[in-house]
This record gives sequence, C-alpha cells and structure tokens, in this order.
Amino acid sequence: MANSWHTPRLWKPKPVRAWFVSPMATWRCAAARFNHRPRKPRVARRRSYRLVRPNPQKTISDADTILPTPSVCRQFTSRAGGIFSTAQAKRASQDSGSVTTVVIDAGHGGHDRGGIPGQRIAEKDMTLDVAQRLKRVLAASGYRVVMTRDSDVFVSLGGRVAIANSYPDALFVCIHFNSAKRMGAGGIETYFYSRESLPLASAIHYFVAGGAPSSNRGVRRRGYYVLRKTNIPAVLVECGFLTNPTEAAYAQNASYRQKLADEIAAGVRGRNSVSNALTTTRVATGESIPLQPYIDQTKVAKSERHRSKRSHKKSARRKKSSSKPAESKTKAASKDQEG
Repeated sequence: MANSWHTPRLWKPKPVRAWFVSPMATWRCAAARFNHRPRKPRVARRRSYRLVRPNPQKTISDADTILPTPSVCRQFTSRAGGIFSTAQAKRASQDSGSVTTVVIDAGHGGHDRGGIPGQRIAEKDMTLDVAQRLKRVLAASGYRVVMTRDSDVFVSLGGRVAIANSYPDALFVCIHFNSAKRMGAGGIETYFYSRESLPLASAIHYFVAGGAPSSNRGVRRRGYYVLRKTNIPAVLVECGFLTNPTEAAYAQNASYRQKLADEIAAGVRGRNSVSNALTTTRVATGESIPLQPYIDQTKVAKSERHRSKRSHKKSARRKKSSSKPAESKTKAASKDQEG
C-alpha cells in the first residue's frame, strides 16, 4: 500500500489549508475530475425504415424493414421515374435474360470447418465440391462463373460480399449444409432477403427440393449477412442436415452432390419461368413451398408476462373474495322468498 506521505497532490493547496492531502481527498478529486471530463458527442444510431413497393396490382402483407444503406438511398434520388425506378430498371434487365454471370459462394473454408464435430467429411469440403460441380455445369450452359473461393481457404463474409457486389449484373448463390441439435431434423431450405431475389430462390428451391429425397422445408426470408449486404439477387441453399444420419450419408455421396449441382443450375436457368413450373405436379401445390417473410419486429406483439405461483394464488384469492358477496346475496334472496 502506498504511503500517504508520498501521495501526489493534484492541485496546489492554498496557504490557509494544511499541506497534507489525505488519500480520501485525492480520491474525491480524481472522481470529480472523472465526472467533469469533456464528453464526446453521441453518434446517431442507424435506424430502420419501412419501405413499401408502390405497386397497386400487388398487395404486400408485410413491409420491408431495411437499413438506409447507400444502395437504398440511391433509389430515392430520381422522383421523376418513381421511388423504385432504379430497382425496377435493374429488375427489368435481369428478367430480360441479360444475366450471364453467376457468383458461387462455397460456405465455410480454411479453419472454419462447419458442420458438426467429428464429421468424417467437413462441411467446407462438401460445399466446395458442390460449388465446383455447379461451376462446371453453369459454364457448360454458357454462364460466366465467379467463385468466392476455389480451394480450402478462409474468406470473410465481407470479402464474399465484396466479390459479389463487384459484378452488378450477376446472381449470387451461396451453398451450405444445415445442422440442428435434434438428429431427426432434416430437409431442404432456401433463404433470400430482397424481393428481387425471390424468383431465383423459388426456382432453385423448386428444383432442389423436387429432386432431393429429403423433405421440403420451404423458401424462407432471413437477414443473413451475405444476403442482406449484396446488391444483386442472392440466395442461400441449405442442402440438407449433417446432423441427420440419413442426409449426412447423402451428402457424403459424390453422385448426390452432383445431383444437387444439376438441380441448382436448373433453377438458375429457369428462374424466369418458375411461375409456370410451379403449376406442374413435381411440387404438389404452392403451399408446399411456404414463404416466411422477414418479421417486422416493431409490429410483433409483446408476449404475455410469465406469472409466478404467488401471483396465481393472489388472483385465486381475489376471485374467491369477489364470489363470496354474490353467494351471500343469493342466499339472502332465497331466504326472503321462503319467508
């Protein structure tokens, strides 16, 4: 413990004061200096805005909740052509079949094995194998293919998004395998975020879920980083659960991974005609591919508060006390009638 005689003084004492400064006085002075220190101005937080596509022919049950990124702000620069003039022009060019570049993202890689511990073949190897097979199939169909990783290397999420955004007229397909705590969980899932990505996600899921022996878990909307930050149509395909013994055996089969690549490529080629394809019997009805929109958290009702046993006892007592006067009145009325 430091000697109080050698405690440094933080100010010059007045002549009338004693020259000795106690440790408590030093602490008070330091606390005062800390409380009165100059504070930095607070930076405004990013807020979420609700944007609705102004299309009177289509009804949207839930509004999009997206952050005010530069790509979104650019859509408001031209009022003459409408609020979403930039997005509509981009969507029209993509629907016309001008997209010839596909960015394939093999999930995980490097030190990020993915999957479950103890898996004989890591998820990073399975996703890379499916991505390379998909590259060969799309290249044979005339597409220009860009890989976020072509070997067992680690690529950050920001790096994957940067590669995708460097090709403004492309499609982004992210390949993953799923996992869950319950071994019985299984099926094919396809995720998207932006409305421009919905046709691509529906087409890929239609072919993959129809060709795979696994169950159909539907097309879902989620705000994953690689889907939320990309400026092009982007989807994420979960090709089965590695925690499911049956689907894990499928994933370790080379012919099954080739089948996945063929079905994903068929979805990329048929993204514009998916509405006509859904009327066939390959997938029974439209309800078999449910759309789960991104939930607007501002509209979610607060859950009921959990009531303890004590609160239940109190409410029961109140009910009993409130019912006793009514019972006494009825008894008194019955006695009067008898009398």
